[in-house]
Amino acid sequence: MKVFVTGASGHVGSALVPELLRAGHQVIGLARSDTSATKLVTQGATAHRGDLDDLDALRKGAAEADAVIHLAFKHEEMFRGDYKAASDADVAVVRAFLDELSGTTKPLIGTGGTLSYSGLGHTATEEERVPDDHSRGTARNLIIDAHHVRGAVVVLPPTVHSELDTAGFIPMLVKTARATGISGYPGDGTNRWSATHTLDAARLYRLAAEKAPAGSVLHAVAEEAVTMREIAEAIGRKLNLPVESIPLERAQDHFGPLANMVARDAPTSSARTKALLGWEPKEPSLREDLNAGFYFDQQ
Repeated sequence: MKVFVTGASGHVGSALVPELLRAGHQVIGLARSDTSATKLVTQGATAHRGDLDDLDALRKGAAEADAVIHLAFKHEEMFRGDYKAASDADVAVVRAFLDELSGTTKPLIGTGGTLSYSGLGHTATEEERVPDDHSRGTARNLIIDAHHVRGAVVVLPPTVHSELDTAGFIPMLVKTARATGISGYPGDGTNRWSATHTLDAARLYRLAAEKAPAGSVLHAVAEEAVTMREIAEAIGRKLNLPVESIPLERAQDHFGPLANMVARDAPTSSARTKALLGWEPKEPSLREDLNAGFYFDQQ
């Protein structure tokens, strides 16, 4: 297949492009800069210039491909606190892809996040329905409800970890610990995040494009539940810093852009994803990657 990938030069995209190429697929990667375009060409992909605001360029990329994998998201806006703007842009992109691919049976693989399951009170499964609330849930629901596209959504944990992860939640927590002199966790620290390795996530995206049935929700989860206290303790050990509870009323002051997410509890299962696609995570765990030390060599 010829696969059009948004976010192709980003964290997960940097693993997905070679994963697709090794499997014999051609890759067209969205590139919003010369640096990104050069990186894609060096990997063996074709660069397609544009960004998430250029809907005509996105439609053109989709029209030229046999499948679309949509990874990109306006994370800068999200971490500035304007989550609505980032989500509205994502919905516009998904609508453009659905319009272009309608009636073609080409796969459209979108992206969601397990933190959408916060507050359920149980371990989330692939059957959960997230609110259609004009946030990223709207884009997810548009894809899985589409009738004339083979749509599927890969749901990523907040901790997609590896040496490719230089700007995600773990690097931000490490940076916060260094800046404050405390490796903090919210409240009692028993809230849980799921986790997976970048390479395992990339394999799931490839499998989704190749064979996921229409309407599939796929959980890229290797570890169902890692407590925030465990994460803080691992960071504290590596940085030789005290590990302390941060009262929820002080979360904004301590965690900054992460404050809205860091206290969420969202354990998530991937049992049905594994059974459906034969996906089996095999890369190092989050604990192993934290112990490996590379997160602490980043500046």
